[in-house]
Amino acid sequence: MVKTLKPVSWEAEEYITKEHNAIWYIGLFVVAAALSALAIFFSGWSGWTFLALIVMSVITVLVYSLRPPRKIKYTLDNEGLTEDGHKHPYEDFRAFGIVQEDKHYSAVLIPKKRISISIKVYFPKGSGEEIVDLLGNHLPMEEIKPDFLDKIVNFLRI
Repeated sequence: MVKTLKPVSWEAEEYITKEHNAIWYIGLFVVAAALSALAIFFSGWSGWTFLALIVMSVITVLVYSLRPPRKIKYTLDNEGLTEDGHKHPYEDFRAFGIVQEDKHYSAVLIPKKRISISIKVYFPKGSGEEIVDLLGNHLPMEEIKPDFLDKIVNFLRI
């Protein structure tokens, strides 16, 4: 039986920023240059396509590392999660989990559809109990383990 709990609202950044020093940027360009040289040397003409992919990837990483995160307004109620006016009903998810990264907490909503991506929502520690209670009232809780992509992102400090 689902209890009716009062809604919880909060604001949080869309992602956690990590400081990058000059060595990180130099390393990014050195790795990009090395991959570009290998792509051209071993692939001939098809290497140019891989080179374009490398350049676009480096530009994307630079944009995301330099762009400040937006503040997003979240509301969690008995119908689901509202993220800046976009509603995510509980019916779209099979479970949720809580993740702690350094001092930051997030709720990860795991979709029912296999090709859908999970939704990661950061929240302040003080609201954690209310958020977990509301989510637990509608979805089962699962342990969230970082996947391969999460490990790469954490390693690269992106």
